[in-house]
Amino acid sequence: MALSDAKARKLKPDDKPVSDGTIAGLYLYPAKTVGTGKWIFRFKSPENSKRRDMGLGSYPIVSIRDARTKAFELRIVIEKGIDPLEERRVQEREKKKLASVPTFEEAARRHHADKAEGFRNSKHTEQWMTSLETYIFPKIGKRMVNDLTPADFAACLKPIWLKKAETAARIKQRCDAVMNWAAANGFILASPVGVVDKILPKQPGKRERVEHQPALPWREIPKFFSMLMEGEAVSRQMLELLILTACRSGELREMQWEEIDFSHAIWTIPAARMKGKVTHRVPLGQRAIEILERQLDKSETGEGLVFLSRSRKPMTDMVLTKFLRDKKIQSDTPGRLATAHGFRSSFRDWASENGYARDLAERALAHTIKNAVEAAYHRTDLLEQRRVMMLEWEQYCCS
Repeated sequence: MALSDAKARKLKPDDKPVSDGTIAGLYLYPAKTVGTGKWIFRFKSPENSKRRDMGLGSYPIVSIRDARTKAFELRIVIEKGIDPLEERRVQEREKKKLASVPTFEEAARRHHADKAEGFRNSKHTEQWMTSLETYIFPKIGKRMVNDLTPADFAACLKPIWLKKAETAARIKQRCDAVMNWAAANGFILASPVGVVDKILPKQPGKRERVEHQPALPWREIPKFFSMLMEGEAVSRQMLELLILTACRSGELREMQWEEIDFSHAIWTIPAARMKGKVTHRVPLGQRAIEILERQLDKSETGEGLVFLSRSRKPMTDMVLTKFLRDKKIQSDTPGRLATAHGFRSSFRDWASENGYARDLAERALAHTIKNAVEAAYHRTDLLEQRRVMMLEWEQYCCS
């Protein structure tokens, strides 16, 4: 006999469970109050043949009719070989996962925090996030990562895809890294960023889009160097040393006293501070040693950073940039002033013009050998051969 509301309202706490009488396995269990109960659907799991009980809600909140409808639907699921209780648990887990899905900005910041220690330097760490804050977050930063498509990223990159191709390519890589992080953490199946270039126009080749740093022509170096030697400001001495060693600005600004071997006139830059992650030895000439000795006299301990800012931290790149701007040092690029990084190009041109082997000049600049086979045979850094070249470069600069 089918269960009716009249019978259900008389259900007492001590009564036995009442069968629905319509859907096999559907029972109304009495609760603590007369006329109330809890719907239980009993079934044998098609996966392991074990008996299982599944709650369908409370009576009278869930009516007899609604309970029968639910139980009927569950019977259909069981007929398909699916355990409805396991299916419910899977759905609940999915709901929890969806509730924890981060926005793109949240994912980017979490990924950035995880990877920040592995970045080359603080400047790169800052640039990584700043680029996303500028070009990506304003448009899709607040959207969930599982809601983003290739078209969304393409829309963000399109304004700079051709005009600032190198920047766009780097930002695309960073977006892909964030979405791969999201995939690795189970928020999405795979990153959609990889196919973005299928939507956007073809970018110019890497060689075409490389933007060379404006450099002071090498023939004008002696005149500029003479002007630098007229003052004692730390920016002048840093620029002198930068030019004499042909190093990168960051390598110089973070130079440590422990890296300087005065007795052998060698500056050893550890791999951790090098762009190519390979230790680099720099031969030092007389003028370079003089600058360092003068700086050592000013040092309180002779330890730590060679060039300290007022905050006891490394000097910023603006120290060198500001000097070049204030002096309006013109470059070989029309309409643009010379840059600190450009002095490496000045040195490279001088080396070529004066007959030095390409390999020797490239090693002086600590450029990475991209050919793996060729790199395997480079077992020496040719320090003494480079010393001859760098001493001649110093003589030229001071001439």
